[in-house]
Amino acid sequence: MKVTKKAIEEAYDKIEVREVNLEEIVKINDVIPEFEKYNSDYFSERMKDKDNLVIAGYIQGKDVGYIVGYDKFGDGSFYCWMAAINPEYRRKGVLNALMDYEEKWAKKRGYEAIKIKTRNVRREMLANLVKSGFYFTGVEEKADIKDYRINLIKKI
Repeated sequence: MKVTKKAIEEAYDKIEVREVNLEEIVKINDVIPEFEKYNSDYFSERMKDKDNLVIAGYIQGKDVGYIVGYDKFGDGSFYCWMAAINPEYRRKGVLNALMDYEEKWAKKRGYEAIKIKTRNVRREMLANLVKSGFYFTGVEEKADIKDYRINLIKKI
């Protein structure tokens, strides 16, 4: 079934984004096939003592995606560390709603850019990031070209 632009816009209007605790993120993460299963300690250790944002996206009350970000570099940028959408709810505007929230939140807090890293194999994510105004800043080589990490930035 092809998703129309109108259907995406209607779904986008029904997306609720809110700040949540890490237990909520762990629950959503469990249904993401590309990611390993993590507990809340995994997330909290990474963000320890750093300015951070933990948000989830909901459609009709169902938790369908999340973003976890923090001030990793201390250079005026905010790092979008983990972003994931339940496969059943992809292409419905959830990631864009979460990224919009993150961008507004970061800008209000004085950040000047959003940084993100993704894998070469995640083609839809790469396309969405470029379409959303991100620029490539570097590539981290791995054994398999599909696993290369692509670094991107968006000025806000």
